[in-house]
Parts: sequence; structure tokens; C-alpha cells
Amino acid sequence: MRTPLESPEDDSIRPFRVETTQEEIDDLHHRIDRTRPVPSVEDTQFHYGFNSCYLQKVVLYWRNDFDWRRQVDKLNQYPHFKTKIEGIDVHYIHAKPKNLPKGACSIPLMMVHGWPGSFYEFYGILPLLTEPRSPEDIAFEVICPSIPGYGYSEAPHKKGFDSVCAARVFLKLMKRLGFSQFYTQGGDWGSIITTNMAQLEPKIVKGLHINFAPPFKTNLTMLSSMLLGHYFPRLFGFTHHDITRIFPLGQKLIVNRLKESGYMHIQATKPDTAGRGLNDSPVGLAAYILEKFSTWTDHTFSNLEDGGLQMHFCLDDLLTNVMIYWTTSSIIPSMRLYKENLSQGLSPPYSKIPVLVSTGLAMFPNELVHTPELWARQNYQKLVNYTTMPRGGHFAAMEEPELMAQDIQKFVKIVEGKM
Repeated sequence: MRTPLESPEDDSIRPFRVETTQEEIDDLHHRIDRTRPVPSVEDTQFHYGFNSCYLQKVVLYWRNDFDWRRQVDKLNQYPHFKTKIEGIDVHYIHAKPKNLPKGACSIPLMMVHGWPGSFYEFYGILPLLTEPRSPEDIAFEVICPSIPGYGYSEAPHKKGFDSVCAARVFLKLMKRLGFSQFYTQGGDWGSIITTNMAQLEPKIVKGLHINFAPPFKTNLTMLSSMLLGHYFPRLFGFTHHDITRIFPLGQKLIVNRLKESGYMHIQATKPDTAGRGLNDSPVGLAAYILEKFSTWTDHTFSNLEDGGLQMHFCLDDLLTNVMIYWTTSSIIPSMRLYKENLSQGLSPPYSKIPVLVSTGLAMFPNELVHTPELWARQNYQKLVNYTTMPRGGHFAAMEEPELMAQDIQKFVKIVEGKM
């Protein structure tokens, strides 16, 4: 029974458009103009972080050639909406097929981004999923929400909003949209959130597709494979790639992990301190975010003066993702998700809940954490498809949209009994 102080939640769905003003652009330019460049140490490429010489080139392009108004128009090519769930204004885009054959139905798919990405990561893959080229392929209607605290979704106001809370909010969103069953897909935090969705509502999440699967629990099988897998790879079903990514379990592997996890230690402990500087400096924010799009795409890019940034990504797309963080002042609340999750320890409560939903894992070769099929099966008990991808890194949907779309198609066809 509702108390007099309680009121029903506003469940209305409101259209939303991304907008900008000249004042917003002028403020950005003013802050860029007042940045203080610092020269890099000689012959350091990206080993000390974002190379200052190349950063100046990016900043000059951002200041003089990047057209934010044009990118805003691109963002608005798909319908945007907002709806309030658990007191938080949740933003999402809803892309539907335009040319469905008569009598055909689309399949609902929620795609969830991670950090330091956004819903914009999926703009390259959306047409491949909603308007497939082959008549034998499935046409999806895709819902891409912004995680609360990211981009155009409101930031949580109270501590404790972790991946499970985000999963609960997104389940309510899909129910509000009228879906009794649907598929999910995610990488980075998106993979954790969609996994939590499958754990919370295994009868509603029909299938889970992920491209990032760090083990959230260990058992005797995993431990023995770590100790003996290098010597008896066939016993554990390890491939050559598994062996090169996992072994040796010594100093080199530990050092490499530490090199790419410094940001996580900061964001899991004191996100508001570092975040305040990033929130005030567009150049600092760009360096912090874009450095991840370099080394997380291919760790060897740290040997290049330009970090290989434009080898797989368009600079306009990279800066659009940065602008989503900048114009919404969302870098600090986005970083807090690490604090909320990792404050629970290395074995969060959800790690004890089995994942019983049909799962597909696309394992890209340059992913930060490599997960062999054996390890994935310890966590995802109905792993129906494990694909060793031929190329690609952490931001797979943005870097390799064709490969990702193909693997999603394959996985859903398996679950739907069409393969």
C-alpha cells in the first residue's frame, strides 16, 4: 500500500534531440585557446601516455576544422528518447528497420556501451543490424541506452549505483517499451551490465552476446589450467592464441596489466579528484579518453608517435565521443561506476549467481583481457557460440562493425533455431 508521501513514477516516454548553441562552442574554443602545451620527452611515442606533439595536431583540428553542429545532426539521425526510471532520467536511442517485408517481425536487441565510450560507438553497426543486406539475415530493432551518469542519461544522486543497479534500470526500460523477451549485447561495462540483466531476469533475456568476458569467479578447473595449460594445452582446449595471451604467468604479464590499469585504480578510489580537472579542461579530457582508443585497440600502438588513432577510427567520430562527455559534464559520474562496483571487492555478490541464459562470446584478439573458451564456460553455463575473431580490439563494435554484426547474426540464429 502506498504511503501518502509516495507518488507513482512518471512512466512517460519523451522524445529528445541533441542540441548545441554558439555559446557552447565558443566556451569550448575559449578553453582550448587557453591550454598550456607541455612537450613530450624525446622518443617516448605513447609510452608516457598521449604524445604531446600529436595531441597538439588533434587539438588544432578540433579547434579549427571539427564541425560539432554537423555531428549533432549525425547524432540525431536516429530517434532519441528519455524516460524516468527509479528517479533517473534515462536516455536511449531506438533504431527500427525501415523496410521490413510484409508480415515479418524485427527482433529487439539492447546494446550497452562501456567506458570511455558512449551510445555513439554503435552508429556504424546500427544500419547493418536494422537493414541487413541478406534476406536470410535477421532484422533487429536496436535500443542503445546511455548508462546513468554517462552522456545524456542523468547521473545517480546517491552512492551505491553499480552495474546491477544499471541492469535493473535497463530491464525496466525494456519492459516499459513493451518487450517480454529480447536479446542483449555489450562490451566493457556493457558486458557486465548485460550479464547482470541475464542473471536478474533469465526468462526475459532470451540471449546474451558479449565481446568482453573477464572471469568474475575462479574455480579448480581454471586454476589447474593456469598452472598446467602451458605444458598440456590440448588437455584444456587451449589454442595457440590462448597460450600466447595467457602465458607466461610471470613478470611480463603482470607489468603489462599494470600499465593499462592505472586509470582503474584512480577511478575505483578517488574518481572525483582526477575527474574535476578533466571536467574543466577539454584538452585534458580528450587526452584521457583518446589514449584509451589507442592502446586498447592495439597495445603495439604505444610504439607510434600518433598512437595509431586514425588507423581504425575517424577523428571526427573520436571527437564526437569526447564531445558527448564534454557537453554533458559526465566524465566524473562515468568514472564513479568503477568506485561503486570495485568497492564491493574482487568478488562482487553477483559473481555467485550462475548465468543460465544462452550466451555468445566474440573474442577479439587485441582485447584487454583474453578469456579462453574453457574459462568462459565456467561463468556462462549455456555458451552456445564462442568465436575467435580474426582482428579487432576493445572497441569492437566501432572498430569492426561488420565482424560484430556477423557474429551477432550467427549467435541469434543459433538461439532462434535458424542454424
